Amino acid sequence: MNKQTRIPLYEALVHYKNTNLISFHVPGHKSGVVLNQQTQNMFQQLLKIDATELSGLDDLHSPEGVIKEAEELLAALYQVKESFFLVNGSTVGNLAMILSVCEKDDVILVQRNCHKSVLNALKLAKVRPVFLEPDYNLDWRTATGVSKEIVEKAISLYSNVKAIVLTYPNYYGMVYDLKSIIDLAHLHTIPVLVDEAHGPHFIIGEPFPASAIQLGADMVVHSAHKTLPAMTMGSYLHLNSDRVNRDKVKEYLQMLQSSSPSYVIMASLDLARNYLATYQRNDIEYLQKEISNFKKELSTIQCIKVLEYPNSYGDTLKVTLQSRSKLSGFELQKRFEEKGIYTELADPYNVLLVLPLLKENQDYPLGEASRKIKELLEEIPYHPIEEEFLISTEKISELAIPYEKLSKVENRVIPISEAAGQLCAETIIPYPPGIPLLLMGELITVEKVKQLTKLMNTGARFQGGAFLDSNQIKIVKTSY
Repeated sequence: MNKQTRIPLYEALVHYKNTNLISFHVPGHKSGVVLNQQTQNMFQQLLKIDATELSGLDDLHSPEGVIKEAEELLAALYQVKESFFLVNGSTVGNLAMILSVCEKDDVILVQRNCHKSVLNALKLAKVRPVFLEPDYNLDWRTATGVSKEIVEKAISLYSNVKAIVLTYPNYYGMVYDLKSIIDLAHLHTIPVLVDEAHGPHFIIGEPFPASAIQLGADMVVHSAHKTLPAMTMGSYLHLNSDRVNRDKVKEYLQMLQSSSPSYVIMASLDLARNYLATYQRNDIEYLQKEISNFKKELSTIQCIKVLEYPNSYGDTLKVTLQSRSKLSGFELQKRFEEKGIYTELADPYNVLLVLPLLKENQDYPLGEASRKIKELLEEIPYHPIEEEFLISTEKISELAIPYEKLSKVENRVIPISEAAGQLCAETIIPYPPGIPLLLMGELITVEKVKQLTKLMNTGARFQGGAFLDSNQIKIVKTSY
């Protein structure tokens, strides 16, 4: 019997629900009995499996039963040494990865276009990050991944590197030569930690790129909720080598994750693993056909371009539409929403659609969506992109002020137009995708000022940047 057909944690929760027990334990909704009556139809069935660490339901922080079995099935599917359920999203995976491999003041190489959770981990660990500027794709007008040459140069400049943190794929599904970087790092006994939040489905194989796990990364984080049918906040962490200390990883997961983990989220992680494990060749063929037809319909619209990956190699579930009109990506996104089409993110030039990992004969309204987009855009005239795309020239950089001293500096607020050459006193993050534009403690360059101004003028949303509404930015006032 194929063990991957089992869903042990979910099955245990169904059994728990069917026993009709009388609850004298947490949570306070008492298996859905006590709740606001207005929400009864929507929440009651779900709350019946929102349980706690009862007999037969195991304990995430010391698994011996159904959670242990579910995590072992996950590790077997991904062919790694050990896998963990995460109920606090990939954020907690990134925190645990970095904290478990480094000590205070350790040098860590970090891909500059990383998620904000990676930066938070670096700050918590009080390490010395060395940022590696990614390559850029001028057609897509976005950052991709780092090159082997930049990593090689950074290792030669910093002989005591303790780890390298990479993001793969980028938010738009673009990949790069990760294998050569992993091999290079391992030659120097440097563990490779990969935030593969958007690639949990890559192990399916063609037409998807290879997973960072298959390429030899030492630790990998997956956001199961991004492309697999798991609930929001449901993620996986995988240990893939002996270069990392599993006991340290488990210790940090116990510190960082809730001591009352959601059984509903964990059950959805069990179900998502089962969904992926039972994905067949006929499902892949059906999915490819559905996506191909969808993109074909969109490609007939003159004022957008359906972007194709370099060498046709990237995440098939991501479809990026680039404006070929005077509308920005943000304006396109807003118009789509008026037609009931909600996209993952927009930038000044593009709109990103994340498609579902369909199985054979599963219906999804891709045809309806393409018809609505056509109706919406058919009268908008073509207009090529003419403006310059700004690229950072500094390939390897450090913070001007170490993390430990950042909390002690005084700051002041100045107009953004005067900020070039100053040290930034806040972290400013366009969200989504959650990749910081400016870091607290780094030098503000002319390019960064132009990028920030462009994003603000075209309608981007930000986390951080308390004074952006008045076209101001916080900078370091005093020396440290």
